[in-house]
Amino acid sequence: MLVARKLASLVREASALRGKLQANSISIISTSRLSTTSSVEVVAMTSSLEASKKLAAQKAVNEHVATGMRLGIGSGSTIVFAVEHLAKRVADESLTVTCVPTSFQARQLIRKHGLPLSDLEHTPELDVAIDGADEVDLEGNCIKGGGGCQTQEKVVASAAEKLVIIADDSKKSTSFGDKWKKGIPIEVIPMAYKPVMIKLEGLGLQPLLRMAKSKAGPVVTDNSNFIIDATFSEVSDWPKLNSDIISIPGVVETGLFLGMADVVIFGSDSGVEEISFADRL
Repeated sequence: MLVARKLASLVREASALRGKLQANSISIISTSRLSTTSSVEVVAMTSSLEASKKLAAQKAVNEHVATGMRLGIGSGSTIVFAVEHLAKRVADESLTVTCVPTSFQARQLIRKHGLPLSDLEHTPELDVAIDGADEVDLEGNCIKGGGGCQTQEKVVASAAEKLVIIADDSKKSTSFGDKWKKGIPIEVIPMAYKPVMIKLEGLGLQPLLRMAKSKAGPVVTDNSNFIIDATFSEVSDWPKLNSDIISIPGVVETGLFLGMADVVIFGSDSGVEEISFADRL
């Protein structure tokens, strides 16, 4: 009788354990399915953004590049598509172009695709510069420098007769700060970063030294300088703020490209939108 009771107890415990295991298994499967769904959504979103960047880049190269042109080649993920398409046009149509890079990345892209490489010493005047942006407002003003290349990008853009900005439509905003939340990228001489940060605070900004992700310490630009990202709240006069920042000793350049873009091209799921600012005063 005692043995029978013991066996019955063991059967009940085994049954309960089986139920728990089945429930856990269902939970694990459900979690796995959710994770898989989330991954698919992320991949789809990334694919859509890449397609939008490619559309904008191709339109810029097709409509704003002609044979014999001296080109400024910007930096960033969207520029990769522009250089790829430029190389294709050069091969297919026997175009003759000269390319001036804005960064180490741009220089490597030009070399990778076998395009003629120059610099501002040998080619100081450019016909067109094509570059990306981190945010573009309704007036075509841009925040650039998420990749830390804004100084050379601004120099090259200022040497060009026309600046064409290309981006996916997630970069399109009503005003600065709507989409780009990381602040104004400011390149500074390393020895001056601390006093510069104090002066930026005096201008109502919240500065933060940009730290590297794959090395210890701060990000170092192609010019061997540091980057400060200065977040902001409300700004009523962007040209004045830009001028005030530039006037701080130790500041090399800001990522504010005000009144510089002649054309902005946005790519999206629905196509391409081109906006001209060439006639503005």
